[in-house]
Amino acid sequence: MGRLVSILWGWIDAIMATLLAAMIALVFANVVLRYGFSSGIRSSVELSRLGFVWVVMFGAAVALRRGEHLAVTEFSAAFLPRAVPVLQRLCWLVILVAVGMLFWGAARQTLANWHNISPLTGLPTGLMYLSGAISGGLMAAIAIARLIHPAETKTDTGGEGR
Repeated sequence: MGRLVSILWGWIDAIMATLLAAMIALVFANVVLRYGFSSGIRSSVELSRLGFVWVVMFGAAVALRRGEHLAVTEFSAAFLPRAVPVLQRLCWLVILVAVGMLFWGAARQTLANWHNISPLTGLPTGLMYLSGAISGGLMAAIAIARLIHPAETKTDTGGEGR
């Protein structure tokens, strides 16, 4: 199971890198065409925006998995050391509720907008919201795993335990 999870996160990293490279290429080509040839790629702005949303949503899940999100633990560790495991589980429960709402809302928006087709790209506008549903699902899986084992934040990508 651990090997499959590693493969999944490796694919997510590769997708993010590919999207980022495509965004850079699209924006650069569009700038060159606009200023050099007074033309441009009509769909590049929309495709770049769609890629950016997907990179941000996947990046949020990756940061949560690696424990690279913002956390202020000095107070609880200094004044309530015995309560830290309970507080960690409480935090993961709050995260689970929040990403559950993200997943539910994004999934509903995906379904509501899937048949709306963008005139510039020909892609469903629901693709924008699908990134939130997938990211919410990934983050919910992480929160559930951390609710069960809150002290395990070390990942196979070289992250340090906290």
